[in-house]
Amino acid sequence: MEHQDGLRERKKRRTRRALVEAAVRLFEENGYDETTVADIAAAAEVSTRTFFLHFAAKEDVLFAHAGGRVDLALEVVARRAPGTPVDDALAEAMELMADDALGNDLETGLAALRVRLAAAVPALQARLLHRVVTAQADLAEAVARAYGLDPVEAAARVGAFLGAVNAATLAALRQDASPERVRAAMHRAIGLTRRS
Repeated sequence: MEHQDGLRERKKRRTRRALVEAAVRLFEENGYDETTVADIAAAAEVSTRTFFLHFAAKEDVLFAHAGGRVDLALEVVARRAPGTPVDDALAEAMELMADDALGNDLETGLAALRVRLAAAVPALQARLLHRVVTAQADLAEAVARAYGLDPVEAAARVGAFLGAVNAATLAALRQDASPERVRAAMHRAIGLTRRS
């Protein structure tokens, strides 16, 4: 049974990746508004029903891996070693998120496309902002709980790291930097925040 579960999970990941890759290609070729869920499903050689098993809506394809990155950060805070300073835990969390972004969003072109589309499509900009605010609030709450900090201090510490990483990522993407250079910019932002 365990072997079957492994196969099933790998198939789900392959299908999800095919949907993301098809969406990126179609959004680039045809535009976001002109691309339908049916177009994405057909390009990935699955049904629209299968698309909706993986994503609630078309725009969710652009955020396919974001939730997993937040989970990584929350896990770092939860499993930190006793006595780990807050900034060390946050830096580790941000580094894991940056490394995950390289393999999932930067190399596939998803991050750059998301930035371009968010600038042009107000609904996507709102969705992106909502996701960032939600992630920041969840992580701040976890930090406050784990370290016994008041909510303002926890939010400020988390905001400093997330804000620095997000701003550095945007700056690098706007320069059409390679995926490795974007990731390096993210790590540099983490280091600068940690030292301040």
